[in-house]
Amino acid sequence: MYKKILAVDDDKETLEMLRDLLLRYDYKVETLSKAENIFQAVARFKPDLILLDIMLAGLDGTIICSALKSAPETRHIPIIFISGNYQAASRLLESTEGAPDDFVLKPFDVQALINKIQFQLAA
Repeated sequence: MYKKILAVDDDKETLEMLRDLLLRYDYKVETLSKAENIFQAVARFKPDLILLDIMLAGLDGTIICSALKSAPETRHIPIIFISGNYQAASRLLESTEGAPDDFVLKPFDVQALINKIQFQLAA
């Protein structure tokens, strides 16, 4: 059975690259460029993992992560932040409630991203 990954980023080139990469690894992928639709997409698609950009147009990825990690129906879904800001991402991992499960820096190493995804999905 295919694992499902939801990728959320307001950069369409990043989303296209993520989609192509994840499809090569036999993941079922849905992408979102508008974060305001994320809660509906999660309810409909039921992802096994979420890749979430921290800085999204219109919404803060940290608030989305916290909301997803606080809700009983979504708290089990691993969230990997995608960020160009190491300090912001590492601070978020140190917080206890509503924190992402991991993060990758932009531009990211493809193999490092796949390793993190596989690790989170195996947990």
